[in-house]
Amino acid sequence: MSSMNLAPPTRRANPPERSTADPLAEAFARHQGELLGTLFYLVGNLADAQDALQEAFLKCWRRKDDVPAIGNLRAWIFKVALNTGRDMRGAAWRTRRQAVASGELAAWEAAQPAPDETAAAHEEQHLLRVAIEQLRPEEQEVFLLRQNGDLTYEEIGETLGIPVGTAKTRMRLALEKLRLSLPVIKS
Repeated sequence: MSSMNLAPPTRRANPPERSTADPLAEAFARHQGELLGTLFYLVGNLADAQDALQEAFLKCWRRKDDVPAIGNLRAWIFKVALNTGRDMRGAAWRTRRQAVASGELAAWEAAQPAPDETAAAHEEQHLLRVAIEQLRPEEQEVFLLRQNGDLTYEEIGETLGIPVGTAKTRMRLALEKLRLSLPVIKS
């Protein structure tokens, strides 16, 4: 599977306030789209993904004094965001979010122009999202961090606290499942 941005084809969250002197705010703003796309697939809908993104930024901001000691700021930000998304996904109101997610995607698709090419792209996006939802949570995380976050296997291992070999195995399993569940998508 080629590298693709899995960010949902929707509006983006408001960027955190930028400061040219603040490396944390700059890094967070730079990776905001990738983070939002990853959280969208993790929590199931755009509104909760935006909430998780904002909460992740706040969690990072509270620890901004630790930034100079962090070796890989990007991986650390993704780890905080991933943990925030996990917390939201595991919340008691998860079933409500999942029910809303399908309607939200359908409403978005209905509001878009309907040329054949656009319709085909939307269908591919929907099929991919459904297939990703069928992966085990640990496979989803590795797949999204690799494909959407564009993290290396070493960064994924660091982010998830797993060996690099485990990250590669989870990615291989995710790709095998996706290949089996998805029709051939033309690139």
